[in-house]
Amino acid sequence: MTPTISEEPWDSADGERLRGAMEAELAARYGIPDQETDKPTAQDVDVFLIARDAAGGAAGCGALRLLSDGTAEIKRMYVTPEARGTGVATGILRMLEEHACRRRLDVLHLTTGVEQPDAIRFYEREGYERTEGYGPYAGHPLAVCLARRLTRDENDNRSRAAGS
Repeated sequence: MTPTISEEPWDSADGERLRGAMEAELAARYGIPDQETDKPTAQDVDVFLIARDAAGGAAGCGALRLLSDGTAEIKRMYVTPEARGTGVATGILRMLEEHACRRRLDVLHLTTGVEQPDAIRFYEREGYERTEGYGPYAGHPLAVCLARRLTRDENDNRSRAAGS
């Protein structure tokens, strides 16, 4: 499956449906309702992406939120169960990284959790390394924080490719 990935409004119907499915899956994995206190919103998300399959169905999403220290965090990365393993997550992640490069950001952070070994493997395979917790995730017993430093060459190459 080669998804079509594009920016869409945070509050689109498909965006809300995908984020709701993600929250339901996490609640089932952890046995608790969503505990996130610092939820992303349309006002603080810099970009929100939705991946669509050949029929136009929403197959996944991801967002980038700028942080006060000049870095950013990846939020709401989710791929529907039927689209997992098809390249959707990698496509979304690369587009978020490209957006960060256009912003001249050097570091991307993200948080997943101890009950998501598949997500941890994915991010580590994509070059993200475990870090100490940041913000509300510092010391959180269920959080697994990762980060990836975007190299200056990566920033320059992606900026040139984007026509900047």
